[in-house]
Amino acid sequence: MRANRLTTAMGFLAALALSAAAAPAFDRLDFAVGGDDARVAAALESASLLATQQGDPDTDPRDVLAAARADYGRLLNALYSEGHYGGVIHILVDGQEAAGISPFAAPARIGRVQVNVTPGPKFRFDKAEILPLAPGTSPATDFRSGAIARSTAIQGAVSTAVEDWRDAGRAKAAVTSQSITADHRDATLDAQVGLTPGPIVRFGNLVQLTPSAVRAERIARIAGLRTGLIFSPARLALVAERLRRTGAFSSVSLTEAEVLGPGNRMDIALSVADEKPRRFGFGVELQSLDGLAVSGYWLHRNLLGGAERLRIDAEISGIDGTLPGMDATLAARLDIPAAFGTDTDAFVTLDAEYTDDPAFRLYQGGGSFGVHRRFSARLDGELGLAYHYAIYRDDLGTRRFSLVSAPGTLTWDGRNSQLDPSTGLYLNADLEPFHDISSGITGARAWLDGRAYYGLAEDRFVFAGRVLVGSVIGADATAVPPDYLFFSGGGGTVRGFPYQSLGIDIGGGDTIGGRAFLGASGELRYRVSDTIGLVGFADIGTLGAASFLDGGGGTQIGAGVGLRYYTGLGPIRLDVALPVSGPGADGAQLYLGIGQSF
Repeated sequence: MRANRLTTAMGFLAALALSAAAAPAFDRLDFAVGGDDARVAAALESASLLATQQGDPDTDPRDVLAAARADYGRLLNALYSEGHYGGVIHILVDGQEAAGISPFAAPARIGRVQVNVTPGPKFRFDKAEILPLAPGTSPATDFRSGAIARSTAIQGAVSTAVEDWRDAGRAKAAVTSQSITADHRDATLDAQVGLTPGPIVRFGNLVQLTPSAVRAERIARIAGLRTGLIFSPARLALVAERLRRTGAFSSVSLTEAEVLGPGNRMDIALSVADEKPRRFGFGVELQSLDGLAVSGYWLHRNLLGGAERLRIDAEISGIDGTLPGMDATLAARLDIPAAFGTDTDAFVTLDAEYTDDPAFRLYQGGGSFGVHRRFSARLDGELGLAYHYAIYRDDLGTRRFSLVSAPGTLTWDGRNSQLDPSTGLYLNADLEPFHDISSGITGARAWLDGRAYYGLAEDRFVFAGRVLVGSVIGADATAVPPDYLFFSGGGGTVRGFPYQSLGIDIGGGDTIGGRAFLGASGELRYRVSDTIGLVGFADIGTLGAASFLDGGGGTQIGAGVGLRYYTGLGPIRLDVALPVSGPGADGAQLYLGIGQSF
């Protein structure tokens, strides 16, 4: 019995010791700010190190004292940023001013910390001048006589004025004089800043400082920094972006030379770090009717030493435990950056495909080559020449096509995110003229995908809309490859209906695709928390036998709700959709994937 009591007592004492070890370094923090300006109070608390340490069991009393001493300067800067230049700050550690406590005499335990701030009057600008300004520019609206004299307004106005000169080609623009005087009698501030724009600067040489597995001449060609051009920060940022988007580098750094060379030319130092050359990835998507889809890829970022990128993709879909309905694709693509000059890349592709869709079965192989042009940060296009030999089995029988085509794509991407956009526009237009060598048939396939996003309440609510338009021109539907035609139903068109459940009835129970399609989708996305979101959506699709709205195929309408789980890789999507009206309904449909539906 005595041993049990001793064990119990020792356990109790150990628990007390652990509790004491985990206790905060100080018991209480009182933060008092004079006046009734909530913005000032919030700025002060955000700047305070003591506020961040409150309740932290890992903080030592010496850290608390150091934070208290540092808070004098931090709180003073916070007052300046709100336009208060006559404030009084007291920080008391157990009743003693923190500034008077020796850093070598920190107490073993701190009970109460008091922060008392009297902001004093709010100052306004009397004089607010930055001279000279770049032609066609003006100072910021918050840096003017009569405005609240926030220190951040001065800093922002000076930074903007310098950048305006740099945008005008004056790379060495700098502040050369400044006079800032506070008049406490009438709570005004005079701020006068003098700039020296310096000469017009032109780009010199791109000097590579670090070694790379990518050849130096290829790096220079991809970067596209032309010697002799007038300096521009935007052009310098574009050079870095060109190198980054090759995927061959994990980091890219450009540094301006401090001293100008002959003719006011400025060399640019380049430092790069190579990305790991190889990478692989995989994806999984589940739909209740179509089954499981598994995909993977292998990527080589610097195949031949010129930042060439080889990517091999493989996918098996329609996995539901049976062989019928399963699809398989294997594709390889080689991209050669700056093959025809900066921003104009070349590509070569090879692909093989087996597709067992509800409307047809396809065996296909071929390849293509072409160019990819980036016109701006938002706009890019692609034009190629392709050949594919394909065998189709559908309700029209077994047919063979020997197709030569010239696929072209133009894409405008103004979204703020690809996986989870909340603002911006996206437009993708495809046009593919084709000629079947075996039959002599010539035609073209056109496709337009437009999307818009609008966020409210700091993007907690997002309205998302999508419009799809497709058309086959110049060839009869019975002479066109089945996968060039359009069907409705499934995750890409109208959710709530099985994939390709709506086609064109040609009699005798036979169905083919239509030559025209119109579709639209709308979603309301609500982010409940940082990790959970809810979605309500509705889709509509109309199929035309030969032209839009000719009534040859009918219309499907579906609607449903979804759940989103947000991760660092993008949201995981779970949607449940029901058919509202239209042919081809087969009960509720389930969709699971990564990223928003569009």
